[in-house]
Amino acid sequence: MKRLASVLLLLTLACTHTPPSAPPPISLAPLPHGSTSAIRGVVMAKDGSVLPGVTVSLPDLKQSTVTDAQGRYAFLNILPGKYTLRADLPGYGNSIRTVDVPFETSVSVTCVLSASVSEMITVTAETPLMDVRKAGTATNVTLGDGPTQYVPRTKSNAVAATQAYVEPPSIATYAPIVENGFNDTAKQPVTTFSIDVDGASYTNVRRFLSSNLVPPPDAVRIEEMINYFTYRYPDPADGRPVSVVTEVAGCPWAADHRLMRIGIRGKTLEQWKLAPNNLVFLLDVSGSMAPHDRLPMIKQALEQLVDRLRGDDSVSIVVYAGAAGLVLPRTSGADKQTIKKALDNLQAGGSTAGGAGIELAYAIAQQNFQKNGNNRIILATDGDFNVGISDTAGLTKLIEEKRKLGIYLTCIGVGDDNFKDATMELLADKGNGNYYYLDNINEAKKVFGRELTSTLVAVADDVKVQLELDPSQVAAYRQIGYENRALANKDFTDDTKDAGEIGSGQSVTALYELTPARGAHRGQIATLRIRYKQPGAATSEEMTTTIGDDGKSTWDASPDTQFAAAVAEFGMLLRNSKYKGTATWKDVAALAKAMQGEDVEGYRAELLRMIDSSRAVVGDRQVAEK
Repeated sequence: MKRLASVLLLLTLACTHTPPSAPPPISLAPLPHGSTSAIRGVVMAKDGSVLPGVTVSLPDLKQSTVTDAQGRYAFLNILPGKYTLRADLPGYGNSIRTVDVPFETSVSVTCVLSASVSEMITVTAETPLMDVRKAGTATNVTLGDGPTQYVPRTKSNAVAATQAYVEPPSIATYAPIVENGFNDTAKQPVTTFSIDVDGASYTNVRRFLSSNLVPPPDAVRIEEMINYFTYRYPDPADGRPVSVVTEVAGCPWAADHRLMRIGIRGKTLEQWKLAPNNLVFLLDVSGSMAPHDRLPMIKQALEQLVDRLRGDDSVSIVVYAGAAGLVLPRTSGADKQTIKKALDNLQAGGSTAGGAGIELAYAIAQQNFQKNGNNRIILATDGDFNVGISDTAGLTKLIEEKRKLGIYLTCIGVGDDNFKDATMELLADKGNGNYYYLDNINEAKKVFGRELTSTLVAVADDVKVQLELDPSQVAAYRQIGYENRALANKDFTDDTKDAGEIGSGQSVTALYELTPARGAHRGQIATLRIRYKQPGAATSEEMTTTIGDDGKSTWDASPDTQFAAAVAEFGMLLRNSKYKGTATWKDVAALAKAMQGEDVEGYRAELLRMIDSSRAVVGDRQVAEK
């Protein structure tokens, strides 16, 4: 440390003429013409170590982010001006800096935190940079306005280097989406899909937009954005496990088209009637899970679920990081203190053996199997399966085999730079479970405190939807979203084909855009068939309903149809879909605002804020790295 301090002093005197006690100034880097400005940097302790999990905010813009495992943060797509930059970490106080951001410039700011100390500093954009960061076995030094230099920490601690340091790119992955096109009803009147009740895409999109980034198109799954919200669908009243609602109205983004909404709701079971739960928490505790918005947030959120467990429920905890291990054997849900203590003792560190963790979790779940209960693994990870059995084919085969035994898998995703969205979505799909993405602690509390207890209990398995349209009424149609849930029409009656599950009180919404046939009139336009299995049953039951079009305009439709249409339109604008028609941000905002309706928890109001902030972000068309 003394040697590093000497190097810092020499750099300070020779390059910046700044007193050695001064904080690191900022550096400027021009961006391509036409770009907006940015602030990015690193947060470190006074000893030179980087600090993950630090909340960094721009109070003037009401934006905040969290440093990653390397202490890095970034605010992109911001306008030029003077901003207050604040870094906060419990036990380290805070650092407040005033930053001048020129036009089309990326400003690099290093914040230094001291234990239990706060500091107030003003810096200007003209000050030359001396930025020293210690991360692992290397120190990164930036001089003046030139590029950041990568300097290995050798015995002599030489400062000179010629190779420019490049921030490691994001390695997050998303399954490719090819949007559904229009089908000629005369040639293909029947279409089939599996339901999807996940909402992970919406929270991931929210995470991008809160950082002033346009989400990658493949991260925008419109059906998941629509299904993040709840709608006024009635509980089934005919003894069936699901109810169905349909409506047809004008299409907001295509005046000569129609929009069809299909809503399905699972029956609601009273808490005291629920079967006992055999739960295995499978938690990634590898090094990438260290930031406070990953493992620490998962631990805090799981306590919400533990508080809702009953005495006949049980919990086991399996962790993995380089190797997998059982840290809590089967424990009654009544012994909340023991479960919470086991969670509290978990720490992140090491590499990731996701495959080995899943194998052990299934072995524990099978060992504690509840014959007449709900047997489920809850996997929480950033999806970085990089050690051990990690090939997707092997994992999905294992999960499908255990699904047949009645052990389901729910996936909880966190993180950003190394997030494997495609893997998480696939595993949850194959495991007959749900997939959630947690972008903040409020979402974590929402999922673990309220939603997860319903989704643990399936009221209908393998739910498939088949729509048969009348060619004399509908010339062409396209389903909005559900690209990765499409089924062959022959699979509809094949009870060996897997499909989605619906839990207690859950609802599913699907939208179709229709092109009316010449001479179309009001009346029946389609037949809807739904097949499902009672939980544990081997054969399906079928229900049928007709869908009519009574000529409603967009604004005559029910609030639920209008709001779902606004969310779909929002998603198409984010994707820059070729099917977005005349959609504009103004129109989306007007439709969503008019049909906000009852919004006790504020989720619909939050969507309005996202739509407003997205106008400026998407206008630049700067698409985030995956």
